[in-house]
Amino acid sequence: MAGDLIVETRKLTKIYRDFWGRQKKTALRALNIDIRKGEIFGLLGPNGSGKTTTIKLLLGLLFPTEGEAFIFGKPAADVTKNERIGYLPEESYLYRFLDAEETLDFYGRLFNLDSRVREKRAAELIEQVGLKHDRKRPLKEYSKGMRQRIGLAQALINDPDLVILDEPTSGLDPLGARWMKDLIVGLRNQGKTVIMCSHRLEDVQDVCDRIAILNNGELQAYGEIKTLLQDISRVEMRASDIQLTDGLRHDLEEVIRKHGGRVDSVGHPTTTLEDYFLRIVEESKAHPGRRFLPGSEPTAKPVAPKDRR
Repeated sequence: MAGDLIVETRKLTKIYRDFWGRQKKTALRALNIDIRKGEIFGLLGPNGSGKTTTIKLLLGLLFPTEGEAFIFGKPAADVTKNERIGYLPEESYLYRFLDAEETLDFYGRLFNLDSRVREKRAAELIEQVGLKHDRKRPLKEYSKGMRQRIGLAQALINDPDLVILDEPTSGLDPLGARWMKDLIVGLRNQGKTVIMCSHRLEDVQDVCDRIAILNNGELQAYGEIKTLLQDISRVEMRASDIQLTDGLRHDLEEVIRKHGGRVDSVGHPTTTLEDYFLRIVEESKAHPGRRFLPGSEPTAKPVAPKDRR
């Protein structure tokens, strides 16, 4: 495993079976992804697509039916690697009668942090998540957005190298969502790796470096978000210091120079992540069993079973 790889899965598969051992549901099939140090990685998919199963497999809460997963070079089943992981679930199960300081002190004890370290980390995180004036209030009085903030603080109490966030902007107003996205980018700037699951595709598009889209337990798209959203059938050009005229449309570059302007950029326009996501899901429904093949170009369409080699 390369030194800059934080997460690596190889043919990771999870099949749920009934009481008699008969196959009930294939939650994840042959997942191959790599997540690198210092990037924000988006894990997307409709409900039931395999996102939660993937997270549980990475955390060692489930065991794979086939394949393997490595975190920090260790098998996912090795619980010692969890000391370097922070996890914010979609619904934080926090003790509602504790206040913010007591909550962070409790989770700091779980990581065997020294009392002075716990106190220092708790004060810093409470300030960071904007709960300084509510630190003495019991969590039962917190709004959902406030619970999301203290949930993030507990996920960071051990100063983790890998942070897993499940719906981090859930329950936050637009200002809170912007704050959360800025904080996530700040974690990357600190050298931390972030895995982000979200149904708010605009949030993923704003902060993620690469994404994987799952549907029916299979990988449907995978790569850098800027590349995936390019519309390679079209080219756009941006120019400044010039008015758009019929002559300019006729021969763009020459007319721009003729009129004293300049070409600022030429490239492929992008669609939105929401449109791309919906297209990938609809195409996967139309072609059951189709899967993204490792080694394919990010802009290539997933290959249907009959096209595989």
